[in-house]
Amino acid sequence: MIIVKNINKSYGALKVLKDAGVHIKKSEIVSIVGASGAGKTTLLQIIGTLNRPDSGSVVINGTDTISLRDKELSAFRNQNIGFVFQFHHLLPEFTAIENVCMPAFIAKKNKVETIERAKELLHFLNVSHRMEHKPSEMSGGEQQRVAVARALINNPAIILADEPSGNLDMQNKTDLHKLFLNLRDKFNHTFVIVTHDNSLAKLSDRIITMKDGVVIR
Repeated sequence: MIIVKNINKSYGALKVLKDAGVHIKKSEIVSIVGASGAGKTTLLQIIGTLNRPDSGSVVINGTDTISLRDKELSAFRNQNIGFVFQFHHLLPEFTAIENVCMPAFIAKKNKVETIERAKELLHFLNVSHRMEHKPSEMSGGEQQRVAVARALINNPAIILADEPSGNLDMQNKTDLHKLFLNLRDKFNHTFVIVTHDNSLAKLSDRIITMKDGVVIR
């Protein structure tokens, strides 16, 4: 599903990634761990096509993403990759269901079908009672579940998560971790998760460890 080879990335004199590479199979849940500054988030951003490497290759489901032009890359990202961040980045002026629908509307998908899909996801994620609520009217755990629904609305093959439970209390962390497992079992998503949370990492099929910009295990 994901083949990353010899990725290098520098910011000025700072070399963040040094020949980093990973292989991830379809429907795997993989956690990337390591100390702060190890290059985990930069690698995740490059896998997710949010950032371009200085050199190396990223092939997702047979597509060489490095060769895509910006417009092609945006379309590929919208259709194939969902993102869940530590801070949910919900748009405060919109309701839960409007936030969930946004990526599908950007992709110009059918409005009626998109709204029905959003309702199904919110129901599956146990936040359908918050459908017409704005983010400020929801708890942190509810906001994160809405963000997960938004990541799923275009039915992407891959979900990339950057410290998804880092801003949650223990109960909501546990619930989110179980949710990822349930989503994989139900929809066969591939998950790549950057985390400092050992309990989340241990639930993964595989743990990738990074140190100083290098994948060491």
